[in-house]
Amino acid sequence: MYEDRIRRPALMNKLMSAEQATLLFKDGMTVGMSGFTRAGDAKALPAALVERARSTPLHLTLLTGASLGNDSDGLMANAGVVARRMPFQADAALRRKINSGEVMFIDQHLSETAEQLRSGDLKAVDIAVIEAVAITADGGIIPTMSVGNTANFVQQAAKVIVEINLSAPLALEGFHDIYVPGARPHREAIPLLTPLQRIGTAAIAVPPERIAAIVITDSPDSPSNALPPDDETDAIARHVITFLEGEVRAGRMDASLRPLQAGIGTIANAVLHGLIDSPFHNMTMYSEVLQDSAIELLDSGQLKMASASSITLSATMHEKFIRNIERYRERIVLRPQEISNHPEIVRRLGIIALNTALEFDIYGNVNSTHVGGTHMMNGIGGSGDFARNGQLSIFVSKSVAKDGAISSVVPFAAHVDHTEHDVDVLVSEWGLADLRGLAPRERAPLIIEHCAHPDYRPQLLAYFEAAKLGGGQTPHVLEQALSWHARYQREGSMLVK
Repeated sequence: MYEDRIRRPALMNKLMSAEQATLLFKDGMTVGMSGFTRAGDAKALPAALVERARSTPLHLTLLTGASLGNDSDGLMANAGVVARRMPFQADAALRRKINSGEVMFIDQHLSETAEQLRSGDLKAVDIAVIEAVAITADGGIIPTMSVGNTANFVQQAAKVIVEINLSAPLALEGFHDIYVPGARPHREAIPLLTPLQRIGTAAIAVPPERIAAIVITDSPDSPSNALPPDDETDAIARHVITFLEGEVRAGRMDASLRPLQAGIGTIANAVLHGLIDSPFHNMTMYSEVLQDSAIELLDSGQLKMASASSITLSATMHEKFIRNIERYRERIVLRPQEISNHPEIVRRLGIIALNTALEFDIYGNVNSTHVGGTHMMNGIGGSGDFARNGQLSIFVSKSVAKDGAISSVVPFAAHVDHTEHDVDVLVSEWGLADLRGLAPRERAPLIIEHCAHPDYRPQLLAYFEAAKLGGGQTPHVLEQALSWHARYQREGSMLVK
């Protein structure tokens, strides 16, 4: 019945229900699940594990590529299945468990998880749960809409459970380029010189005897939850485009720019959307995730090709992508995330990195993860991989949140994910601050003038003037540095009335 999906006949006797497959799990195991930003995640096993946990205690360390779809993270967290989680998540229920201390969350650069597994710094994966289009005749696993850490989980796991998703078209075969670096210390250089290049295989190699179960599903990925562009994100896009036009005029790049990376989410998606009306052409992407804007740029012809680890689309765009999938096969490459985010390649290609900040301070330090400095939002994701190693590191944010009660530009970031040394450009709807070649004392007035909301500029300037009286390379009034966050907790607004 599934010969086109399970092409090795001997594996047909591994077919079973998700409920039967849960019997392979034991309390305390480390489990690697496919999935990267709501794409390519296992659909049946998470729900079946939740049901099993109702009668049998089951506490797992859960590793993925990035966030899961179908509310799986939250369902498993609420059922007590997830005791430890890494390297990224984006689920409100799981977030509450993390911030209450019930789930131990390890926030990692997305390029590092596979390396730490390979070197034994993390406990080895016991079971890998992988969504697939098909299993090849030699036992290779063809992923669906993401690769993430899947290849590394399969390489390590004693047992592999494959979820064959019938909703994933067979035409996805050929999109993937699976390359796993060799062992240290004699690893060869990764031979990737252009975003379009393919250096690996179309399927994930696995000894067939390690495939312990095959589960059939028929469920699409959860759609992207990125919001459409608005006036503020349109303004941010215009500032970025004007800046890049200046880079072309200065001769630092041509009209094809450098390969683009854009973080997941509404603002980054909207900025890329703005490039549709830009003068740039023959562009390329070397990123983690392709969102709606990437498909729109491919369709417009301005984007020549795109390389990533995941494709995460709205329901409408996903339908269009599947309907026209053959058009994209030679223009999109999906890679393991340790390759899509690898510092060696990011530095080699000269990536233009575009990522979102929760807040940044007057010297250019960026907080991407912790609300109020204490409560985890989603995680650092791959922003650090690209910010530290790209040719240009651009961070974008709306200037205020909570209807103006929170300023995204503060005297001192309450948590620092990206230091001033890794940040080249800051952008809000009010303007853009090019920080390259500037000392901290030169950065502060520029950030305040160009990026802060007008309501907060007087407060920021007053703080900076007071801080300079105390001297220092990076002046601060230490007893006031986090007072804005304390004021918000106490009074519900950072703004001095």
